[in-house]
Amino acid sequence: QVQLVESGGGLVQAGGSLRLSCAASGRTFTSYAMGWFRQAPGKEREFVAHISWSGTSAYYADSVKGRFTISRDNAKNTVYLQMNSLKPEDTAVYYCAAGRQPRVGLLTGYDYWGQGTQVTVSS
Repeated sequence: QVQLVESGGGLVQAGGSLRLSCAASGRTFTSYAMGWFRQAPGKEREFVAHISWSGTSAYYADSVKGRFTISRDNAKNTVYLQMNSLKPEDTAVYYCAAGRQPRVGLLTGYDYWGQGTQVTVSS
């Protein structure tokens, strides 16, 4: 069982930055690939970024490529999402997820989800 707790969300002006954190419980953190997803009001949850268990591979949605960076610290059981050059369309609840064999870019294969953290970008 893995429990995920996101933090770091908030209100920021367009062009600003935020860093989200996702702390995982349990001693098997390195068994899981990690992903960040987001869900805006009235929209479906969508993929944002994915990182392999080792941290050596990362993938991004086209909408955030070049602006967001996913990373992980396995010693701290934590995954991060650095968000720069934020836009109003980045406004959403951001979720982290853990999976042993997730399908990159999809929600499929993620076994555990956090409760989400709100990110609001004002214009």
